[in-house]
Amino acid sequence: MTTPTVDVHAHVLLPEVDALVADLPGHAEAKALDTRRNGPASLAVSGPMVAARIPRLTDVGARLAAMDAQGVDIQLVSPSPSHYHPWADEETAEKLYRLANEATAAHCAQAPKQLYGLGLVPLQHPLQAVRALEHALEQGLLGVEISSHAPGRELSDPAYEPLWARAEETGAILFLHPFGCTLDERLDRWYLSNTVGQPTENAVALSHLIFSGVLDRHPELTLIAAHGGGYLPTHIGRSDHAWSVRPDAQSCAREPSSYLRQVYFDSLVHDPHVLRELVRVAGPDRVLLGSDFPFDMGTEDPLGALRAARLSDADFHAVRGGNAAALLPKE
Repeated sequence: MTTPTVDVHAHVLLPEVDALVADLPGHAEAKALDTRRNGPASLAVSGPMVAARIPRLTDVGARLAAMDAQGVDIQLVSPSPSHYHPWADEETAEKLYRLANEATAAHCAQAPKQLYGLGLVPLQHPLQAVRALEHALEQGLLGVEISSHAPGRELSDPAYEPLWARAEETGAILFLHPFGCTLDERLDRWYLSNTVGQPTENAVALSHLIFSGVLDRHPELTLIAAHGGGYLPTHIGRSDHAWSVRPDAQSCAREPSSYLRQVYFDSLVHDPHVLRELVRVAGPDRVLLGSDFPFDMGTEDPLGALRAARLSDADFHAVRGGNAAALLPKE
């Protein structure tokens, strides 16, 4: 039986969530921050770009047709990171994650053999994190999508230990996908907020998980890093050097590069040479096909991008779907 082609980086837009937060205190301030971070020129492009993709983001029929055109059999569908809303208070955050989890599950239930879903966790309220994960699993979702940080908290914060422990215990998938970058207005032109900001956030978040010992304490955590893990995998030698010469960087048990083989990475790096390097440093069994469906910073041809890396046949098929299939429920 041929292994299905699995795209682990695909999004759904949830109008129910947008409606929930639209008129709430804090939403306008968050939108203003987003404007400052991205700059007016980028927002002027992003609005029409998203509008043109609404059918593929919301309609299962349009999604399946696009998947068929790409040669993709299965998607792991996560909410648009615009639904994180880290400004939300505890009451709002609980309503938000429950609504997002239920709406994502309902979307995927329309094509249960082809769509598997992830929910959301409000990282700004660590005490809600395990409840949010449990709720997602109760809906039949495979895990949750998380951002690279929350206001005032990094992923190394001890407050998240119960989340890592429960995710490891249940085998839930954690999909690390940043939204926004704390470099703020320094990246407010030329879409640097995304092109530089996202891989920076990935690298910082993963570094917190590695150096803090989270991956020592939770070696069986199923963690997928979007955007190929950002800058970290191709610059991991600098982390290894720091670990070898700096006592203050020796808080993890082994050299940092060794932890890359505990993390899964999507293939969305936009450069075949970088993809080959990612496969080399993380291992061919730790890279998964990812497209960022259907946004413009993704790829319309994820299999073509994978072929361009000129991997061995075995590695190509592992990344194409073999590795991800092992993370999906068995029929």
